[in-house]
Amino acid sequence: MKRPLGAQISHMLKARGVDTIFGIPGVHNQEMYRGIEEAGITHVLARHEQGAGFMADGYARASGKPGVAYVITGPGLCNIMTPMGQAYSDSVPVLVVSSCLDEVEGIKGQLHQMKDQRAAAATVCDWSAEARTPQAAYALIDRALTEMIAQRARPKHIQVPIAALEAPADPAPAPRPYTAPSLPQMGDALDRILSADRLLFVFGGGAKVGFEVTRKALKALGAASFTTYAGRGIVGTDDPLHFGAGLSQPASADVIGSADVVVVVGSELAEVDLWRSHLGHQSLLVRVDIDPSQFTNTDAGVLNILCDGPLLMRALLERAEAMDKPASGWTKDEVAKSRTAWRADSDAARPGITPLCDALRDVVPDDTMIYSDMTQFAYVAMDVWPMEKPGHWHHPFGFGTLGYATPAAIGGAIARPDKPTLAIIGDYGFHYTMQELGVAVELGLPLPIILWDNGKLKEIEDSMTRAQIAPNAVIARNPDFCKLAEAFGAYAAAPKTMRDMQDAVQAAFKADGPTLIYLTSEIID
Repeated sequence: MKRPLGAQISHMLKARGVDTIFGIPGVHNQEMYRGIEEAGITHVLARHEQGAGFMADGYARASGKPGVAYVITGPGLCNIMTPMGQAYSDSVPVLVVSSCLDEVEGIKGQLHQMKDQRAAAATVCDWSAEARTPQAAYALIDRALTEMIAQRARPKHIQVPIAALEAPADPAPAPRPYTAPSLPQMGDALDRILSADRLLFVFGGGAKVGFEVTRKALKALGAASFTTYAGRGIVGTDDPLHFGAGLSQPASADVIGSADVVVVVGSELAEVDLWRSHLGHQSLLVRVDIDPSQFTNTDAGVLNILCDGPLLMRALLERAEAMDKPASGWTKDEVAKSRTAWRADSDAARPGITPLCDALRDVVPDDTMIYSDMTQFAYVAMDVWPMEKPGHWHHPFGFGTLGYATPAAIGGAIARPDKPTLAIIGDYGFHYTMQELGVAVELGLPLPIILWDNGKLKEIEDSMTRAQIAPNAVIARNPDFCKLAEAFGAYAAAPKTMRDMQDAVQAAFKADGPTLIYLTSEIID
């Protein structure tokens, strides 16, 4: 039956598996809210569109499904652009649906008017498009959701004019199933990989799916491995030939240079993965990715394979099991020596945080999903905290925005009810999205929020000092964070010892609402 298009969009999303929408209603997008409850979708009211975007991001990372957000014209869309940029950088499927003005050229001075809203959004997402008719809206939504499955996951933005949202429309067509691609023909690529003596893999976040096969293949091949930070957990913690997430360590370039074939699976080898201009390989480099834009290196020593990582690892496993693979050219002693040295280097760079990470890890339940922010606590933790499985530690990597952890963890907790979720955030980053604590209180989420307060932008201060710049504008006056949390209706704790911190975390996972756990350097002194 005919309903306003705004209502039909919600029904369409529900038919395609969307059960939660994050956002804030306004006069311009209220028609989108007409059909939410009728369709049986849960709406989570954020305090700011930036929070809504991070919640959708966190939900997507935890559930494996697209996160969806509804926002208004103009400022609502601008406010969610930072989360869109973060989702683009980290390959997260987020669909932002906004209203837009019907006319912007012939009429000026309208509420929420922008010169070119669609183009503004296009700068931080995969694509941004305007749907002027119901048919266009339905086609764009299906295109967005299908591409999130078939291609590298990226955020998309669809805007619909207010008059179109209000106009009666026929229902959307039924969803069409998507068939995943099969393993492509790769010629002699497998032979070249299997011929290596010191075979080395680097796994990025794009290789998370099918990690069990990857672990079996590594063992059968006698191969050594690294992961990027986003790929942590793909390789088992008990693998004696796994170097961990140590790519950013300068000495890792020498290790990589000693391999005779290096296979990079599902990683763009970004600046935040390496912090240097070259991976360090001296021999054949094989790039395996579903995104052909990663194949920009025309070096004769690079072999590019357009393929989903799990398909390749399954093919390698089958070949390795069918052949008499010689003993590995790597030894567990050389791997252990490197890992020990890199752990010590990480601890020396930011003293005292490593033992705190170890103490926290000891009391975090199995299957906990962790969301971290741009803070020194997280930087150390990602170096020294081994992950048992992939996709359980989420961080704003490439875009590197502050304020991510709290709202993203809220989205993650909503996606996984009755499963543990933890946030780690710094004092300055907490200021960015602290208002979203009210959402966690409203929903009664048992969410521990580790707030690391070093009283300043310590990482920036250290960088200024290294650059021989007198530290400036790195200290801000902080509130009493515990009282602030309590004012929202949350629980709060300020442990002074490691044991007290562990007790507070364990209690927080059992609470009937979020708990702010306030930590300072006093706990490690």
